[in-house]
Amino acid sequence: MRIDKFYSYIENFGAWILAILWVSPLLYAFWAAFHPAEYATSFELFVPLTLDNFKQALEQAPLLRYSLNTFILVSVLLLAQMIVSVLAAYAFARFEFFGHKVIFAFVLVQLMITPEILIIENYATLSELGLVDTITGIGLPYIASAFGIFLLRQTFKTTPIELEDAARLEGCGVMCTLWRVYIPLAKPTLLAYGLVSVSYHWNNFLWPLVVSNSVETRPLTVGLAIFGAPESGVDWSVISAATLFSVAPLLIAFLLFQRQFVQSFMHAGIK
Repeated sequence: MRIDKFYSYIENFGAWILAILWVSPLLYAFWAAFHPAEYATSFELFVPLTLDNFKQALEQAPLLRYSLNTFILVSVLLLAQMIVSVLAAYAFARFEFFGHKVIFAFVLVQLMITPEILIIENYATLSELGLVDTITGIGLPYIASAFGIFLLRQTFKTTPIELEDAARLEGCGVMCTLWRVYIPLAKPTLLAYGLVSVSYHWNNFLWPLVVSNSVETRPLTVGLAIFGAPESGVDWSVISAATLFSVAPLLIAFLLFQRQFVQSFMHAGIK
């Protein structure tokens, strides 16, 4: 019993160490953002606070425009992914058609291919379509999400077929059954997938960097990288303020709805 407690203490100690290491950059960003540049590395408790760093960040870079671009990209992409994933998952879960196993196998193959491998081909396709340097071009390669299709298919397959039969007896067609039976039961999974999608595309960097060339299309991640480039001058307080500005929406959403976030992941089975 004592050995078990010893191992438990070791695990807790290791978890605290990892948590501190993980959160320490964010804590430093908070400190530097609200203090003048000369106090960014002094860590004196009673130094004056200031909001000038946020003002300078907004004056030196179009962060509001970058935020709008990111919000439009994430919102429209999430809506398109939900529609495509729900319809495809429902078809794979409840219908048997010619080649459905082979097609689903290709969907699973997509899970094993990182998006970076397809950057050149995707860029060439967007160039032919005239969608380079557009928000549509940034989001287009991600609309058909293999992860979303697989996750929702597994959820739909756990729905009792008796509920679908009852809906058909009530006169529901295919789309009505999907809307009234499957989607309500899959809300935790849909919420969990939505969180994964929003967090991933809010922080996505490489593909938007390749596609976007103007202020009108750059998301926050690319704009922040350009703003913090060494040739632009390094002021850690201002850069920290801009960083907090970019992560604030996700951080506030998590702090307000962390219980719902955890419950949705537990119901969806995402580890």
